[in-house]
Amino acid sequence: MPKSNIRVRFAPSPTGALHVGSVRTALFNWLFARHNQGVFILRLEDTDVARSSQEFTRQIIDSLNWLGLDTDEGPYFQSQRLELYRQAVSQLLISGRAYKCFCTPEELDAQRQRLRAEGKAFIYSGKCRSLSPEQIKDLEQKGIKSAVRLKVDPDEMITFEDIVFGTIQMTAGKFGDFIIQRSDGLPTYNLAVVVDDHAMGITHVIRGDDHLSNTPKQILVYRALGYEIPQFAHLPLILGPDRTRLSKRHGATSVLELKDQGFLPEAIVNFLALLGWAPDETTQIMSRSELIRRFSLKQVSRSAAVFDITKLLWMNGYYMRNLPQQEIINRAIEFFATSGYDIARCDRTWLEGIIRLEIERSKNFAEMLEHLRFFLDEEVRYEQSAVDKHLKKENVDLRLRKVAETLSALEDFTQPALEKALRGLAENLGVKFGHIVHPLRVAITGRTASPGIFDVLHFLGKERTLKRIQFARQFLIKSDDSNAEMTP
Repeated sequence: MPKSNIRVRFAPSPTGALHVGSVRTALFNWLFARHNQGVFILRLEDTDVARSSQEFTRQIIDSLNWLGLDTDEGPYFQSQRLELYRQAVSQLLISGRAYKCFCTPEELDAQRQRLRAEGKAFIYSGKCRSLSPEQIKDLEQKGIKSAVRLKVDPDEMITFEDIVFGTIQMTAGKFGDFIIQRSDGLPTYNLAVVVDDHAMGITHVIRGDDHLSNTPKQILVYRALGYEIPQFAHLPLILGPDRTRLSKRHGATSVLELKDQGFLPEAIVNFLALLGWAPDETTQIMSRSELIRRFSLKQVSRSAAVFDITKLLWMNGYYMRNLPQQEIINRAIEFFATSGYDIARCDRTWLEGIIRLEIERSKNFAEMLEHLRFFLDEEVRYEQSAVDKHLKKENVDLRLRKVAETLSALEDFTQPALEKALRGLAENLGVKFGHIVHPLRVAITGRTASPGIFDVLHFLGKERTLKRIQFARQFLIKSDDSNAEMTP
């Protein structure tokens, strides 16, 4: 049960994947609610029928659940609340605070073009503001549809204290009479959000600063309807490393893309919490409980935050190494399964064993899977650079043959036995150990880097190891195809 009257909401539109900027907004709302023992509400603003979809709705809900941002109420859907908006519009029309506008899109566009040519911003002329009841009735009888505009006093001053940006002040004359209900009967954002926030008892509106320009208009709607105005906190934008608005060219921009790349929800929450907020100048790693305890809107910066994927990778690697190992193993196995591998056919002990080899070396599950593919695949992709560096050398075929003979004679294929046998071989051949181990690694993994060679041999197993060595000797060295996938 909540112990305060604090009520906040996260209100995305289900018209696309959940952008990391939106997730940061959801997180700050959630942290504020949890810190103050208040209520966190999910509301789907789905009145854009053409672009909204159930698939995106499901993705939003799944993303929040995966991140552990549990809601106390909702999801509410604006599409199911249309009668509330109609009642509010009717109230404004009856009170004379709004009026019907019969201007066609062509008329409005002509006015917009004329003002643009004069170097002026578009402000509605107010043509329909003084229509008489008889004129309105006549236009409606002709079947002309109308929008509804809020009647704005151009001299009215709108002032509010934003928790992040401080005092914001604007005169209503900068935007004029604006539409609150479109001609199709659907509400505009600036009406619906006010009606919903009032009905849901929202005390604090925490959202991106791209909504700062909407706030003065919404305050006028609050005033016109006689509603109490909530407190506002606008969050700075999230930029890419090049200081431009975060977009696809910077890499993953949705939480599901980050999930598909194998990032941990704990790391994403920690990382996003520090985009625009910090409890001090040094702390980087914070548990969920510590984030809740320390979070304050007063410490949110006015400056744009930078989404640094390198920092996220570092932070994710930290969590992979420091969360309970069995938890990481279980999540890795789940990730491998969703990546298309038939994990059920693998021996569980063996699977856990190869994952343990990579926990310290990988920054996310996608990187871990890439490092372990040579274990899971029957086909090995040989990197041409690895072939050139270690296989196309003098006496490599002889050394691989000697390695195969040595390994074939082994009954004990454990790491200590493998190390003793191969180091003994290098000594007998009078070569450095690297002259044996480097071509061997390429022959059985296709690459120059892998977990320790004795671990690789042990988990790959005697039969698969010998097949791969034989295949490398017979075919790989002669191959000119740098990307060929060959099956031992």
